[in-house]
Amino acid sequence: MKLKSIAFVALASLTLFASVAVAEDDRPKSPEGMSSTQIGDAWIDVTYSRPILRGRDNIFGSGEEYGKTVNGGGDYWRAGANATTKLKTEIDLEIGGKKVPAGEYGVVIGLDEKEWTLVLTTQETMDTWQGREAVAKGIMWGSYGYKPEFDVARAPMKIVPLVYSLDQLTITFVDVDETGATLVVAWDKTTAMTRLKVAK
Repeated sequence: MKLKSIAFVALASLTLFASVAVAEDDRPKSPEGMSSTQIGDAWIDVTYSRPILRGRDNIFGSGEEYGKTVNGGGDYWRAGANATTKLKTEIDLEIGGKKVPAGEYGVVIGLDEKEWTLVLTTQETMDTWQGREAVAKGIMWGSYGYKPEFDVARAPMKIVPLVYSLDQLTITFVDVDETGATLVVAWDKTTAMTRLKVAK
């Protein structure tokens, strides 16, 4: 092989390697996710960012430190990463004994070792970070700036330990029927769930 050909192959290989490296660097640390279910003709969707453990162990902690790692020092968890997790329903629901009209809501979760609390809020949220000034004006990013006066419903979430470690945060629906669906939030070795009932 001629020297020019060898140089070209080497350059092409380096270019390809650099492109792959850039592509990997551009990949989000917490990819976007969506979970959906259908009850009759109505859809319920949850959109969220899905953080990965990346070698971390016991992500929720224990004792006085429980929840602090994922909360970033706040009182509530954004149930994911980046922007506020959203739940959109095309059907009226009953959650924690409260009627939740069809619409879109922000989702935050209160974390406690014995029981989590699902919170749906109508507080204005940022889809992209707009700075601390926006948070100071009452616009929520993730769970930063969360204000309980905008709560629509709060519901206890039963905690069920997993026998394995789930690497990427997963939100899904189980036990779906005409009466409702059970919302499941699972990550690392913890699953928490609560029933979303179709409102009567």
